[in-house]
Amino acid sequence: MSIHKLTLYELHKKFTAGEVTATEIVRAYGLRIGQVESKVKAYITQAKDSVVAQASALAASLKGWRKTAPMMGMPLAIKDNICTEGVATTCASRMLGNFVPPYDATVIRKLREQGYLLLGKTNLDEFAMGSSTENSAFGPSRNPWNLHCVPGGSSGGSAAAVAADECAAALGSDTGGSIRQPAAFCGVVGLKPTYGRVSRYGLIAFASSLDQIGPITKDVTDAAFLLGAIAGHDPLDSTSADVPVPDYMKALKKKDLKKLKIGVPAEFFAEGLDPDVEQAVRAAIEELKALGGTIKEIQLPRTDAAVATYYVIATAEASSNLARYDGVKFGLRAKETKDLLDLYMKTRQEGFGPEVKRRIMLGTYVLSAGYYDAYYGKAQAVRTLIRQDFDAAFHEVDLIVTPVTPTPAFTFGAKSEDPLQMYLSDIFTISVNLAGVPAISLPCGFSQAGLPIGLQLIGRPFEEETLLRAAYAYEQSTQWRMKKPVIR
Repeated sequence: MSIHKLTLYELHKKFTAGEVTATEIVRAYGLRIGQVESKVKAYITQAKDSVVAQASALAASLKGWRKTAPMMGMPLAIKDNICTEGVATTCASRMLGNFVPPYDATVIRKLREQGYLLLGKTNLDEFAMGSSTENSAFGPSRNPWNLHCVPGGSSGGSAAAVAADECAAALGSDTGGSIRQPAAFCGVVGLKPTYGRVSRYGLIAFASSLDQIGPITKDVTDAAFLLGAIAGHDPLDSTSADVPVPDYMKALKKKDLKKLKIGVPAEFFAEGLDPDVEQAVRAAIEELKALGGTIKEIQLPRTDAAVATYYVIATAEASSNLARYDGVKFGLRAKETKDLLDLYMKTRQEGFGPEVKRRIMLGTYVLSAGYYDAYYGKAQAVRTLIRQDFDAAFHEVDLIVTPVTPTPAFTFGAKSEDPLQMYLSDIFTISVNLAGVPAISLPCGFSQAGLPIGLQLIGRPFEEETLLRAAYAYEQSTQWRMKKPVIR
């Protein structure tokens, strides 16, 4: 089999056994990217020269011995809002178009210590604000299953790169579904860990209480493998949880769901759900039952308030986090300005795109003196109630199963004129971030138009092993992961 078609874990085994070298891996992926990148447009920055040098140095250091770290020699793509020392990190924004970080994010430091290979930085919606990658200052990425459709967002470039075999696996970030939604649209696996499981240090902030870094991979085994390489407590991140990291690969040993109770919330199967999506997810629930899981209908009664709650909290935090981009310290600086206020205004006017400006204005409004209690204070109270809904549900069940998205991938421009319709793309994923719990998206079928459909499994805080066990059992009992897009 061609190197670029191997899963991350398959490639790791071949590399460790000495059957393939780092230089051969880089060459194979260079060829693959050359074949399809002009159509998919997954990358903002390709690290062509530096990754060749990395591979050569690795080959020299490994001469004569084969002891390898989990990610050694593994070709990964990194979402372009995660800082990489010496490699441009733009957030797909004009504001950071020339920004080269002087340090690595903690997840990158961990990968670098293991000897990973950085293929490049992937496209996203500007500052991770969007559900389609159409908000990128560098143009949209395309869905490998249908180049006329969006790959999802905001981690659309990472999901497209994995689906198109332009990397062995990728990292994304998830604020309201930005790993799971593009994974579902592109027919790959996306895992949002528990808030605090993976360090956020070096992730350029959108909404700090919601953001979480996680893996986007070709299958569930790879998700477990990559999560194990990046998870863990980090003293540089005050929200990082000091909780032991288990061996996630051990969770994959069971191929049944015996003794697992699985909840199905009625609120996630309401009006507006595409018939193809509902049919595929219902069939997946039957498969989970056949694997030994006990299916139980549950209630998450505040689900209908999640979108409004999310867009108050997320925009409020965004307006605060993005205040630092003022043309003074780093990033874009407007020219020909009269005074300091003019510098601030022109820099932000030129540097930010329409969606980012919209969210900053919304956030500033809900934080203003006259509206803070009416909007932001109430949203935080409702967030607590949403978290309590999940707590109550997890007293009855071990896992919750839902669709990832209301529809399969949509065509470019279909929702860009209506921000509210675009925001509703994340209606099934947002609650998970508000509650801080882990969730995984994996393929469970295809629409009549041949587009992938995703299944979402939601777990208790810090119980990613249960999620991975159930996802792996389902994946092994079906053939969806075997289907690959043909890029024309």
